[in-house]
Amino acid sequence: MKNLLMSLTAIALMASTQAMAADVKLPGFKKQASPEAVVREHLDALMACDFDRIMQQYPDDAVFMLPNGVWLKGRANVSTLFVGFCKDRKDGGLRGAKFIDEEVNVVGDTVNVSWRLEADYLAEPYKGADAYVTKDGMMQSQVTTFDTTQMKFKN
Repeated sequence: MKNLLMSLTAIALMASTQAMAADVKLPGFKKQASPEAVVREHLDALMACDFDRIMQQYPDDAVFMLPNGVWLKGRANVSTLFVGFCKDRKDGGLRGAKFIDEEVNVVGDTVNVSWRLEADYLAEPYKGADAYVTKDGMMQSQVTTFDTTQMKFKN
């Protein structure tokens, strides 16, 4: 039953993501000088909830891998994650969250980061990890453990 529920949730997420992707206007591209610079720009733009800066780094064929085997393929589909993230907390988003690097490991063009997320609306910090695969100064793909269902929010 749990696997069925997870599968239905994933299907619903992908369907809503594809519907939202059609409504999002994407900015141009902006390459960074190194894999580390790509990740730093990504995190800084994410914490500022600057949608254009976030999406300037993702090429058209970007891939984003979420927990439970959910893949988002293509820049437009990936963009819907950040539209949702950058909403105010009252609207289901995480605007105001701060990512703090705890450990960083660079292997070629891949930057692996374990991080801690802190925000006024969290009852306790949330920890996770991402593997950022860069290519030619862009964010080619990302694998994340980020799962908002595991976050503990203040009442």
